[in-house]
Amino acid sequence: MRKTTLALSISLAAGGMALAGTAQAEVEGLYSADAIMDADVYLDSDPDENVGDVEDILLDDDMSVQAIVIETGATLGLGGRDVVLDNDHYRLETETDEDGDTVHRVYVDATADEFADLPEYDRDWWDQARENAAEAWEATREGAQSAWQRTREGAESIGDTVDETVNN
Repeated sequence: MRKTTLALSISLAAGGMALAGTAQAEVEGLYSADAIMDADVYLDSDPDENVGDVEDILLDDDMSVQAIVIETGATLGLGGRDVVLDNDHYRLETETDEDGDTVHRVYVDATADEFADLPEYDRDWWDQARENAAEAWEATREGAQSAWQRTREGAESIGDTVDETVNN
């Protein structure tokens, strides 16, 4: 059985998912989002207890994965809740079983209590996430404009200093 462990930093590529990270075994290099969907999810603190499965993969405007949605506590698709987990808090392990099939498992870096406190994936979460992303973009844009203005003013100041030095 071949096993690959990756610290996830996922980006969409050519109709699949390319996973970049630190590999502890051979890296496959290209992963299918469809294959990762429904992957079983476990806690690092209790790797034998299945706590849910991957329900969705959330992308930003650049098509980079920002988080996964995990369906927890459902029995036959009923009950349970969907929670959101940022990329920094999980890893994907990929195994090739005896039949040559690829099996994905997600391991969450959280205790059972921390996992229970993950934000629910609902309309309120979605609206807040979109607002936070818009605010971050605006702050980045304003910061870039401010840096450009300071650079321009600094260059003009240096030019003035050089002119004064040359003319005196």
